Amino acid sequence: MKHKSESIRYFQNAKELLNKSPIEGDRYDDIKYVQEGCGTAYLAVLKAIDEYLIKRGVNQKELPKSVEGYRDMIRKHLTPYNGKLTREFEKLYKELHIAGYYRGLIEDVNALKDIFKSARAFIDKVKI
Repeated sequence: MKHKSESIRYFQNAKELLNKSPIEGDRYDDIKYVQEGCGTAYLAVLKAIDEYLIKRGVNQKELPKSVEGYRDMIRKHLTPYNGKLTREFEKLYKELHIAGYYRGLIEDVNALKDIFKSARAFIDKVKI
């Protein structure tokens, strides 16, 4: 049996965390689960990049350790194949990591669904 990639496993965990929050109207009622879900979804994005880089021959020890490192690796290894990936990564960094996880500013159900769809699309694009 083939195992799921770590990025997909993290992404599924992120959705499960988000689903733990009760919904009232069109907003999530428990920001703790929203923050945890956004943080885990962002990690899924990073894991997808790591998986891609490893498959392309980047040594485990050379994997990025900061957002700047990820930006550099995307420009170096991924942008030649898809120039939009840098912008998509920046958008996910701001939405998932900063607004969703760090600041806890996103509580709208539809907005988060769209952000999670964008994250999954990004993960799918970098899989080879």
